[in-house]
Amino acid sequence: MKRCEWAPLDSPLYLAYHDEEWGVPVHDDSRLYEMLVLEGAQAGLSWSTILNKREGYRRAFSGFDPGKVARFDSRRIEGLLGDPSIVRNRLKILSAVSNAQAVLRVQEEDGSLDSYLWSFVGETPKVNRFRSLGDIPGETAESAAMSKDLKRRGFRFVGPTVCYAFMQACGLVNDHVTSCFRWAEIARAR
Repeated sequence: MKRCEWAPLDSPLYLAYHDEEWGVPVHDDSRLYEMLVLEGAQAGLSWSTILNKREGYRRAFSGFDPGKVARFDSRRIEGLLGDPSIVRNRLKILSAVSNAQAVLRVQEEDGSLDSYLWSFVGETPKVNRFRSLGDIPGETAESAAMSKDLKRRGFRFVGPTVCYAFMQACGLVNDHVTSCFRWAEIARAR
């Protein structure tokens, strides 16, 4: 079966992520928050590094419960800086906490993180028809708008490229190449 060229065939974890998760529409606020944190943590690193640390992130960040993470204090943050199961970058850890606080504000103002984030694509996944990886943009007008508004609301590590990677991962856009078996499956499921 044909996959997107970026999915390394020698990594079972990466293949499972490509085959089962990437591009599938997500509507759960905790999962959306998780992916915002992980995509932000990936900045400057490889996705395989983050994927290999994902379970560590889930443990360290209370299952990505934004209500719990929003209450992390300086002692808890210092502990995370010594945790080898996550990327130990102070700014990225602080952004996970401040982003949890921002998620709570969005939930209060907009009802849910889900409805807020999906508004950037008109509440329905955008199905692209890219033939090769080289055709896929690094950012779009939608990801730039999302980035600008997230920043206005106090989110960090949410530049247009991070937002586009998030949109791809969470199925706001279907960027599997058309020759990949997942493109048709996800396009049909929408």
